[in-house]
Amino acid sequence: MLLIAVTITWVIIGDVSDAINIGLMTNSLKPSTYYLYERTWDRITWGVTA
Repeated sequence: MLLIAVTITWVIIGDVSDAINIGLMTNSLKPSTYYLYERTWDRITWGVTA
C-alpha cells in the first residue's frame, strides 16, 4: 500500500520527496483511523438487547 500511495501521489504532484512524505504520513495514520472506525461500529447495538 505504501508503494501504491507514493506512486499515485508522485504521478499527481510530480515530486518524489513530497510523494514519499505523503505516503508515509497516510500509512502511519491508517492504523489509528481503522481502530477508531472499528471501535465505533462495535459500540452500535443494532437494536439487540443483552
